[in-house]
Amino acid sequence: MQFGVVYPQTEFGNDPNAIRDYAQAVEGMGFSHILAYSHILGANPERPGGWSGPYTHKSAFQEPLLLFSYMAGFTEKLEFATGIIILPQRQTALFAKQAATLDLLCGGRLRLGIGIGWNEIEYTALNQNFNDRGRRVEEQIELLKLLWTQPLVQYEGHWHNIPDAGLNPLPVQRPIPIWFGGSHDRVLRRIALMGDGWMPNYGTPEEAKSSLERLDSYLRDAGRPRSDLGLEARLKYGNGDPSSWIRLIADWDAAGATHVSINTMGQAFKSPADHIRAVETFARAISL
Repeated sequence: MQFGVVYPQTEFGNDPNAIRDYAQAVEGMGFSHILAYSHILGANPERPGGWSGPYTHKSAFQEPLLLFSYMAGFTEKLEFATGIIILPQRQTALFAKQAATLDLLCGGRLRLGIGIGWNEIEYTALNQNFNDRGRRVEEQIELLKLLWTQPLVQYEGHWHNIPDAGLNPLPVQRPIPIWFGGSHDRVLRRIALMGDGWMPNYGTPEEAKSSLERLDSYLRDAGRPRSDLGLEARLKYGNGDPSSWIRLIADWDAAGATHVSINTMGQAFKSPADHIRAVETFARAISL
């Protein structure tokens, strides 16, 4: 099992030196990866019609590919995982180029968690169709894998047309691993058919049990063993009780988790140093 951290960007602030120190600190502690959330725009709760989402325009989100490009220059082994990029909001070929460039510059340390999202306001602002996002993402993934593995691509789909063109340079990883967020039945079917891993938003394996059973069924239908698939759990720091972390890690291990990330957001930490001390406490507790 590999252990990582959730970058606490909504609380961490925007000091470049603090971001550098955080990345270097977690790498020095022995963590395998940093996972960063992604939102492009935040809605104003006072807008006509209101807003009830978990994030607003006051919630800070640095764009993860750019954030990781910065962190990559200060680290050597740390893997960078997006959790998650809302792929149908983005132009596929442009995203393929950006991800390939980052993967090249960080030496193949990129893992892409993607999803279709829930924030219709972001889709509207980015001039993308919210209603066909599920169908569109399947075509996007097919095209991404071609663009990351072939110097020239000829592709004509429902939403994309590549008339004999390709990326240069290609990424180190060919293709870059694609993991999925979400737990809808259609998402689980996509994971079984085209995913490298799953980033479920469940607090415990018991909560994830039904989805895991359905995923196993779809993997069997696709002729794939569960060992083909990564599984990343996220642990809340909570009250800082090591025994609860260790029990939960053991439960996730039994459920087949390959990765666990500790999330220090939402614990009233006041400074970047508080977050660094918290992940250090976690690292000591699990003997990282």
